[in-house]
Amino acid sequence: MESDAEALWSLVNTPAWLGTVGLLLGLLVGSFLNVVIYRLPRGKSIVYPASHCPACQTNIKPWHNVPIVSYLWLRGACSHCGERISLRYPAVELLTGIVFTLIALRFGFTLETLIFSVFSAGLIVAGLVDIDHQIIPDEISLGGLVLGLVAMPCWMISTGQPVASAFYYSLMGALLGGGMLWIVGFTHARVCVAVGRKFEHWPGAGEQNPRPSDPDYWMWFPGMGFGDIKLLAMIGAFLGPVGVVTTVMLASVLGLLLGVGWAAVSKNWNSPFGFGPAIAGAALLSLFLPEPSFLFH
Repeated sequence: MESDAEALWSLVNTPAWLGTVGLLLGLLVGSFLNVVIYRLPRGKSIVYPASHCPACQTNIKPWHNVPIVSYLWLRGACSHCGERISLRYPAVELLTGIVFTLIALRFGFTLETLIFSVFSAGLIVAGLVDIDHQIIPDEISLGGLVLGLVAMPCWMISTGQPVASAFYYSLMGALLGGGMLWIVGFTHARVCVAVGRKFEHWPGAGEQNPRPSDPDYWMWFPGMGFGDIKLLAMIGAFLGPVGVVTTVMLASVLGLLLGVGWAAVSKNWNSPFGFGPAIAGAALLSLFLPEPSFLFH
């Protein structure tokens, strides 16, 4: 006869339980991510003041802040001033809920689920902030890089994998991810200089091309932000060498599709479009492909 502890463990690892908890937590986290996406690139605190309507500044009551349900109940409008609420708010909540559910079902009731849930939340923020502002906040990319370099090896070591292999997994993944995109950007910049090609934003009106003694020579490239490089380094720290290479390949395809779609919607083929959403989406897809860390099992 199984003990109470074994029965409880069996319960929390059932698909129904994992899916329900994953969905509910994802919806709640998604609501918070909406705050982060809006405030972080504007330099505002993500914890103060309380959530409020951007139009009339009225604080949102707790019962008007229930993920998805409140949006439907209020018919997509502020309860105080009637200003329309963007559909993206419930969309982000639903996306996060779905992603958390899939992670819970794939990895079970484990520390790995917690790590990858935090990772996926960072990707959602990075992708949407890049759409809005064409930047990827260092708090997400570099903060996530540090977390990945610490959390992933600790988890792998806890499962009995060799210490050297665990740290190699994250460190090599980060170097490979950031390094691959840096080589592409750096080579493109040097080729553009060689053939005399200039861009509106690079090197800038009346400015000379960066020289090797300038930091911009190594870190500022036409058509690609350094934030993309840092984001891929972060992804590599979590997904390892195999996962980050897979991400780059998928991102190339997603980037093409998203770029064409963006141009079609904006009716402007020269409209700026960040590569971050493609990278973030590709990393999420890579997470659910067969064991991104299979080389270490």
